[in-house]
Amino acid sequence: MRLLLDTHALVWWWTDDRRLTPAARAAIADPANTVLVSAASAWELATKHRLGKWDAAGPLVEGFDALLRRSRFAPLPITATEARLAGGMDWAHRDPFDRMLLAQARDQGMALVSGDAVFQGCDVPVVW
Repeated sequence: MRLLLDTHALVWWWTDDRRLTPAARAAIADPANTVLVSAASAWELATKHRLGKWDAAGPLVEGFDALLRRSRFAPLPITATEARLAGGMDWAHRDPFDRMLLAQARDQGMALVSGDAVFQGCDVPVVW
């Protein structure tokens, strides 16, 4: 299965946070799954750190690429098609990072690893 990590799932994996559920942890650790991390997550972490909304994100922002390699997660760039889908989708949720993750999961047929209830009822599988 191809898994796209929501930013909080990525951070909780990297920091071994207990809020990451056993089901999510098992799916991420399963070598049969391909784990992807969107460029939107790097953007979200850097933005929230810059705005002072996530002070602890500093080391994760600075070491993002190295942490991805060490975790053996595949980076997922944002395509023009996905940007158009994210901007144009009929979804009341306004968070640009969540919109991009949903667009990428839809476009590439991936499951989202997320504890964010906003993705429930969307037409992508959610692992949590």
